[in-house]
Amino acid sequence: MLRRVFGYADFRGEQAAVVEHLVAGNDCLVLMPTGAGKSLCYQVPALLREGTGIVVSPLIALMQDQVEALEQLGVRAAYLNSSLSGEAAAAVEARLLAGDLDLLYVAPERLLTDRFLRLLERTHVALFAIDEAHCVSQWGHDFRPEYRELNLLHERWPQVPRIALTATADAPTRREIAERLGLDEARQFITSFDRPNIRYRVQLKDNARRQLLDFLAAHRGDAGIVYCLSRRKVEETAEYLSAQGLTALPYHAGLDAGVRAANQRRFLREDGVVMCATIAFGMGIDKPDVRFVAHLDLPKSLEGYYQETGRAGRDGEPAEAWLCYGLGDMVMLRQMIENSEAGEERRWLERRKLDVLLGYCESTRCRRQTLLAAFGEDYPRACGNCDNCLEPPRTWDATVAAQKAMSCVYRTGQRFGVTHLVDVLTGSENDRIRQLGHDQLSTYGIGTELDARQWKGVFRQLVAMGLLEVDVEGHGSLRLTDASRPVLKGGQSVHLREESVRKREKGARAARGGGAPAPMSLDAADQPVFEALRQLRAELAREQSVPAYVIFHDATLRAIAERRPGTLDALGQVSGVGAAKLERYGEQVLAALRDAETA
Repeated sequence: MLRRVFGYADFRGEQAAVVEHLVAGNDCLVLMPTGAGKSLCYQVPALLREGTGIVVSPLIALMQDQVEALEQLGVRAAYLNSSLSGEAAAAVEARLLAGDLDLLYVAPERLLTDRFLRLLERTHVALFAIDEAHCVSQWGHDFRPEYRELNLLHERWPQVPRIALTATADAPTRREIAERLGLDEARQFITSFDRPNIRYRVQLKDNARRQLLDFLAAHRGDAGIVYCLSRRKVEETAEYLSAQGLTALPYHAGLDAGVRAANQRRFLREDGVVMCATIAFGMGIDKPDVRFVAHLDLPKSLEGYYQETGRAGRDGEPAEAWLCYGLGDMVMLRQMIENSEAGEERRWLERRKLDVLLGYCESTRCRRQTLLAAFGEDYPRACGNCDNCLEPPRTWDATVAAQKAMSCVYRTGQRFGVTHLVDVLTGSENDRIRQLGHDQLSTYGIGTELDARQWKGVFRQLVAMGLLEVDVEGHGSLRLTDASRPVLKGGQSVHLREESVRKREKGARAARGGGAPAPMSLDAADQPVFEALRQLRAELAREQSVPAYVIFHDATLRAIAERRPGTLDALGQVSGVGAAKLERYGEQVLAALRDAETA
């Protein structure tokens, strides 16, 4: 089935074990990183078992993506969601009742209606697949209350096997998924959370727009996502990048639904589009060739950051995750937490998650080790594919500087933010300092050995270490914590990372800053053939109004360009060329190869 329908010779990782377990009629909980092939874990069993596989999916875009790709493979697939007219929905329901569907994707809200449940009672169900299962957790980053009612599937159809899948769930979230969905006895398949093809970089804000543009210089022509915290910033960033000659589009929940849908369609179907978005965009987006994910603001949690960066490099080829943040981000997120209407338990959890994320940003150890440790996974060595591995940060004994900084916080009454504190330490002679009498303090002018940028770095890192905290009710002022006492008394030393100044260099090569990951390369003789195949793929995609990648992935085209198959049988041996695609496109691909070779 894998070879004939999907065109792959072998399963990857735990896929085969999951498929066998589910085909045998057993329940399972599957945790695999984005791009590891979770969908195959239920798609193959749905084709092997009698009846229709029902897939619970949270987003319209995800359903449409999956169904378009399956139809290209010759699989009888459909979806039911609010984008369909009444007539179209009725046609899908008729196919379901007639047993004319292998897979049906449905949103949890529709699945839970009495009408749809009655429809299922008249259907032979092969299995239930609950995708994005982390949505069941009220402590997670994508909580969907409807997911908590999906345990009724087991109550009403106890004989039908279920598979719950997610790419992001720490141990507490896994326990909650199992408990809420009645999967306590289900076998759990947990693979490594590592995405080895993604290069992680974190950069301190210093003219963030310019830094973003420098980063994007290494990704000209690549598809990517730029995440911003606010809707206004999304639109301003898209306008700025467009003015710089990039194809950049905005996406957030406040945009007109038609504009949102059109922008998403362009991102999926065109090459080289940069989507500037809030986190409303991305979950379930199945575009495999996203080459970068950039965060222009600090995300809300390390779990959310992992989920968002995981949208890069789903095809397994080199990709990059870039994060730019500063102290202002920390203050704003803490204010958002404290001003939320959530209960104290929830706010405590959000504060803890933010602290973990800050620890990741300020860490001097391998990013991958820090990231995977948050999911309970031990990464035994430095990865060699993050900024801290490629350009190891230098640290310095900052004990005296920390004592000066914290003393200044105390002497000024724990009522001021970083800018004022830095002015006091560096002996600034502005009117406000004189009016407040802070030029008479013992800490006035005692920090001239560091410049303002370096002092800001000291304060930011002290907050990240928990030695200072942001008083959100005091408009971002800093105050001491219990942990600061041993440092002030000289009983504990403090080591901080040096604040490096990255010079702006010209050209895409310099903007790689030690290297955006090199794309998969072809021999010079094969490159024109690859481009000819891409052109054919684009024409086929336009004719059918589908994204180019559902025709063939880049990796498949690259393999065809390298191997130059001369017959349909030889073409059918290339990974990603299944029986339906061979029949539909085989002759055109061979003709394109012949034309390219004689050009």
